[in-house]
Amino acid sequence: MTGPVPMPETQAPWPARDGLRITGVRAVVTAPEGVPLVVVRVDTGDPGLYGLGCATFTQRFHAVAAAVDHHVGPMLIGRHPADIEDITRMVHLSSYWRGGPVLNSALSGVDQALWDIAGKRAGMPVYELLGGRVRAAADTYLHADGATVEETIERAAAILAAGYRNVRLQTGGPGLGTYGAPGSAGGHPGSPYPDGWDVQRYLRETPKLFERAREELGEEPGLMHDVHSRLTVKQAVVLARALEPYRLFFLEDPIPLELYDRLPEVREAAPMPIAVGEQVASVTDAVRLVRDGGVDLLRLHVSAVGGLTPARKLVALCELTGVGTAWHAPADVSPIGAAANVALDVTSPAFQIQEGHVYPDAVHEVFPGTIGPAGGYLYPNERPGWGIDLDEAQAAKYPPLTHLHERWAARVRRPDGGIEAP
Repeated sequence: MTGPVPMPETQAPWPARDGLRITGVRAVVTAPEGVPLVVVRVDTGDPGLYGLGCATFTQRFHAVAAAVDHHVGPMLIGRHPADIEDITRMVHLSSYWRGGPVLNSALSGVDQALWDIAGKRAGMPVYELLGGRVRAAADTYLHADGATVEETIERAAAILAAGYRNVRLQTGGPGLGTYGAPGSAGGHPGSPYPDGWDVQRYLRETPKLFERAREELGEEPGLMHDVHSRLTVKQAVVLARALEPYRLFFLEDPIPLELYDRLPEVREAAPMPIAVGEQVASVTDAVRLVRDGGVDLLRLHVSAVGGLTPARKLVALCELTGVGTAWHAPADVSPIGAAANVALDVTSPAFQIQEGHVYPDAVHEVFPGTIGPAGGYLYPNERPGWGIDLDEAQAAKYPPLTHLHERWAARVRRPDGGIEAP
């Protein structure tokens, strides 16, 4: 891809107090863990002063990179990097048909990069620019999965033994469409689609997983489970009530995005907190989740709503309405996005828990300064900005592969062959 072509008349309608200007904007795509990550680099006229932001929408990374390089980037050339609020609003409105994960991810990359520059200019970590800490670190959870209940419990016990206090449990089963744990081919012989996922079996077996978990892991750990949007409203209520004896920290994404107007019904009937939001791709939809009583824990993919600037406004809404935050952060959030999550976590009373991920060595090589859990907590970097760099020579060693997610999603079906939400 070629770099951004400067767009005429990009100066702000007010004078800047100094001569610092944005001189370049480009997307970098790399996959050191096999998962495509999109990072935006914003350069300035000050040699060595640049910012990095997470723009990862791993399932459509080509589209995000093109939006950054050919549409969003040119709008920023010549602007002062301190005008974060105006720039993010300009980019958001400029496409006319606004929102959606592609455009918002491109915006997020720019927005987070500008915050990185702001921190570097001030000589401060971003969390101090947001008002400073209200806690030392963010409590986290990791994922325990297995092909069987026994494997899942064994892996959960290992996570807890490593110092974590919270763990998400997922167990596989017959068929290839299981979420968060390995499935098995040919699980439903004689069916039109033998590799299908059976919702009734899932509803029967999931409570058994948590019964065993409480028996073997004890009463103290926080336990979570992700439905991954596969149930009807009534099925979600049935599952939530069946899980009541096991006191879940939260039940995640119980119904599909298309049915979110009915989340208040599920939340009212569920005995545990409901965590929702990673598929939300607009600030206004996130506001509706909070305002209309559909969520106990707002669980956004921060890149998908446009970055740190809109996310911090949603944090304020959560603070004022008694809703907690639990940001989305598996392998398809870059280390820079993870750092942005932690900056929000440690500066807001709304924080409840943070999804954690242990990045392998290859990711640390590509992103020097990557933060990792310590004793089950994530601590923000103390260096200016995000405190994370991008080694582009290392990044180039890990080119992304296209259609990894699509190949799996196309096979997520019921035993009768009907397509299922992945």
